[in-house]
Amino acid sequence: MSILIDESTRILVLGITGREAVSFTRDTLDYGGQVVAGVTPGRGGRDVHGVPVYDTVREAVGAHGADAAVIAVPPRALRDAAFECIAYGIPLVVIVTERVPRLDAAQVVEMAAREGVRVIGPNSMGLISPGKTKVGSVGGPAADTARSFVPGPVGIMSRSGGMTTEIASLLAQHGLGVSTAISIGGDPITGSSFASLLPLFEADPETEAVVTFSEPGGAMEAELVEVVQTRARSSRAPETGTGTRLRIVSFIAGNFMAEMPGVRFGHAGALVQREADSAAAKASMLRAAGVHVADALAEIPSLVRG
Repeated sequence: MSILIDESTRILVLGITGREAVSFTRDTLDYGGQVVAGVTPGRGGRDVHGVPVYDTVREAVGAHGADAAVIAVPPRALRDAAFECIAYGIPLVVIVTERVPRLDAAQVVEMAAREGVRVIGPNSMGLISPGKTKVGSVGGPAADTARSFVPGPVGIMSRSGGMTTEIASLLAQHGLGVSTAISIGGDPITGSSFASLLPLFEADPETEAVVTFSEPGGAMEAELVEVVQTRARSSRAPETGTGTRLRIVSFIAGNFMAEMPGVRFGHAGALVQREADSAAAKASMLRAAGVHVADALAEIPSLVRG
């Protein structure tokens, strides 16, 4: 099985005539994904790789339906594009656009939560269920995607799109495959987190472990720790020590940042504002909660296996 997407997922691409979207639309089609329509205002009636283009989401959804939308529009246009997708009932909205104004991102996340819509991103490369479909640009060209992402029992949740692929490739080299891999997004405000996605992986009987990749800055790890500690106290899954049946393995990049205060590396969300935001502090907190923390990427496969 997989979470959020499968081979039947019908995909709508907003901003489909832009250079980036033209490229990942081709890659998705080559991988076997069902890109059913695109939207670019003023470009209705055209096509991109045989995918019909409409002026509005309403027209595209009315003609084809959609289970997921990928938004690749300029940052200032993101809010209206996302609102339109939510308003027309698309249950999964993946936002590729990065550096979205924080107020706009917060309003999108709030509206999506109110309407029961799952948002991935902003600044996401998308998600993939190996051998079934992918939504967004994760994995790159179809041939590269097939080499890096093989089906298996490990879920991936990553703040970095590139590291989503890197981790999947590392697992594949060690005979481990992926159930679903999600590029959560690197902007300060994102629609989904490790904690909010964990229950979806738990509900997938084919997922046995999850790997998280993160950076200094933000509270995503603290939220995950709160969830696993609360569940551990209820002894729902005492054998793992974390209150979940899943084995959780984490890697946090950026230990070197502690020696260079005031300098930001990586994504817009990788900003250390307090000691608890540092990579070392996050690693210590996760270990105390029973999460297996890798000190180097190469350790991830062995920690997954236990």
